[in-house]
Amino acid sequence: MSDDRICVGAIAGAFGVKGELRVKSFCSDPEAIGEYSPLWSEDGSRTFELTLIQPIKSGFSATIDGVTTKEDGDALKGVRLFANRDALPSLPDDEYYHADLIGLEVLDTGGTSLGRVSAVHNHGAGDVLEVQGPGLKNGALLPFTLEAVPTVDLSSGRIITDPPEGVFPE
Repeated sequence: MSDDRICVGAIAGAFGVKGELRVKSFCSDPEAIGEYSPLWSEDGSRTFELTLIQPIKSGFSATIDGVTTKEDGDALKGVRLFANRDALPSLPDDEYYHADLIGLEVLDTGGTSLGRVSAVHNHGAGDVLEVQGPGLKNGALLPFTLEAVPTVDLSSGRIITDPPEGVFPE
């Protein structure tokens, strides 16, 4: 996937029998996904003009040009939707797109490399960085808070952490 696109949602399948889809939004303002068309498939081979219809449980009902039947909608189930980065709003200094954090090197305050960010999770209590590296059999889960991660330097590709005790093995 190109660095010029960010995942903003996914198609969860058909919604009804006339080609409407169930769409999950990964945007901080869920309705904003409707403003980022055209959206792209992960491999960039398809574009989608998405029109939101109404909020539904766990997302929105929506239409996409060319999808007219339940079978067409079900065939798109699981397709992740990507927006052009330049269509997305600029973020304040202390906020980051998850895609920008993945792959950053994680260093402790003494400059020792602890690994790289392999994923960003949010299970309702705030973001958690999954860090993979030497000596981390299953990875480490680092709270993405100002206290635990005082520095994010995207230009140099690194994060400085003062991790809570027990996050990384001694």
